[in-house]
Amino acid sequence: MATDTLDLEEMRSSASSACDLMKVLSNPDRLLILCQLSQQEMCVSELEDSLGIVQPTLSQQLTVLRNADLVTTRRDGKNIFYELTSVPALAVMNTLYQHFCATKSKRRAR
Repeated sequence: MATDTLDLEEMRSSASSACDLMKVLSNPDRLLILCQLSQQEMCVSELEDSLGIVQPTLSQQLTVLRNADLVTTRRDGKNIFYELTSVPALAVMNTLYQHFCATKSKRRAR
């Protein structure tokens, strides 16, 4: 029987990274933003219109997501577009979508 040794320092580092991600995700506005961005790149005005989050709050939450390296930006004229680029965050958002956002009929079919 093969025994795998666990690298405790690596596990602690991974646990710390996972906790950091979960802290960022623990805000309803940020979850809504990431849910939208998990589907497509969007500019600030599109996010504001689709989510109903007022601009100052939206800007504050997008700054948190940028500082956490979960999203990247691209400027096109006066518009700034946001894209979810964190692979772990996208995986978490996909799981959350399956469990909390999919319609009941879609969830039953799985």
